Amino acid sequence: MQLLKSRRLVIFFALIVLAILAYLAYAYNLPQNGVRPGKVINLIPTPQNSQENLEPVDYEIVEYTRGLDTPWSMVFTSPARMLVSERGGTIREVVNGTLNSNPLIQLTEVVEVAESGLMGITIHPNYNSNKYVYACLTYQNGSGMADKVERFVDKGDSLVRDRVILDSFPAARFHAGCRIQFGPDDKLYVTTGDATTKEQAQNLNVLNGKILRMNDDGTVPTDNPFSSLIWSYGHRNPQGIAWHTSGVMFETEHGPSGNDGPGGGDEVNVIKKGLNYGWPVVSHERSLQGMESPKLVFTPAEAPSGASFYSGRVFPQFKNNFFFTALRGAGLFRVVVNDSNPEEIVSYEKMDISFGRIRDVIEGPDGLIYFSTSNRDGRGNVREGDDKIYRFEPTN
Repeated sequence: MQLLKSRRLVIFFALIVLAILAYLAYAYNLPQNGVRPGKVINLIPTPQNSQENLEPVDYEIVEYTRGLDTPWSMVFTSPARMLVSERGGTIREVVNGTLNSNPLIQLTEVVEVAESGLMGITIHPNYNSNKYVYACLTYQNGSGMADKVERFVDKGDSLVRDRVILDSFPAARFHAGCRIQFGPDDKLYVTTGDATTKEQAQNLNVLNGKILRMNDDGTVPTDNPFSSLIWSYGHRNPQGIAWHTSGVMFETEHGPSGNDGPGGGDEVNVIKKGLNYGWPVVSHERSLQGMESPKLVFTPAEAPSGASFYSGRVFPQFKNNFFFTALRGAGLFRVVVNDSNPEEIVSYEKMDISFGRIRDVIEGPDGLIYFSTSNRDGRGNVREGDDKIYRFEPTN
């Protein structure tokens, strides 16, 4: 009898300990205000993310050009001329919707494997005078795969190599980042993935799992937070960056794939100087003091990629809306933010398009919205003429 009572006491106290541990785990995962960040499950609308604040817009989607091979990034150099990077290592020219059959440059050292290759491209804020074009790409160095940012001079019918401004940060088959864009401060921002070594994202001594900020020649700006190129850290695979007209910076990021954490947890973040965005310590709905929570979380995964704020006049209902593409989700998202407080998301929608995997989205000088497919990247269903670039055109 005494033995039975002892066993019951042990079980009783064990249950108490388990209850305490469960509570502490729950409290640990809550942000300081006690409210979890929003979670999207199958895009079921809630009062916080419904479409009731989205004005109807009359538009049609028209094919702009075709015949590309896994286009990754687009940038206009003039109202009539667009540059497009192809992951295999070519930079192509599109003039008034016609794809030039001759690449502007073929980067033969590019290693195209899995998600890596030639990725982001952009132009200098003073492109009209200096003709600088920047690209982020994967290549093989003496230690293995690496990424670099290189600058080129646009000669009109070709691109000529100028200089490498950032060299040899570690790369892998997956999680490359490599989105590059000049911000409103005329600094060059470069996203880097964790290169499948997730611990690197929290290490301020390495460049992986970060958003970098640099001068146009690759040097460190004096006002960077860590006396290095690092602007923010704790990123898994940041894919898109864009700025609201107020200067607020948004970012899209791939969450865990199932190999390095529970699948899903894709993010939309507001990026601020010197802040920690949590990976791999927190993801999905988990939050921890000192780490930033996303503005939107998507489970199941949408695989968000390129991003852009709309500032044109053709579609006034889209003014200052945030657009981002989805690879796995095969679509385009439109997000309405509060213009008086752009960090606040008012509503969003997944737009009614069906062109397969979508990689990049930009606003053209004509005020139209352009987006590119990525159906030849090994994960999509290739359609006739792929890959293509489409654009939104008004119907009235």
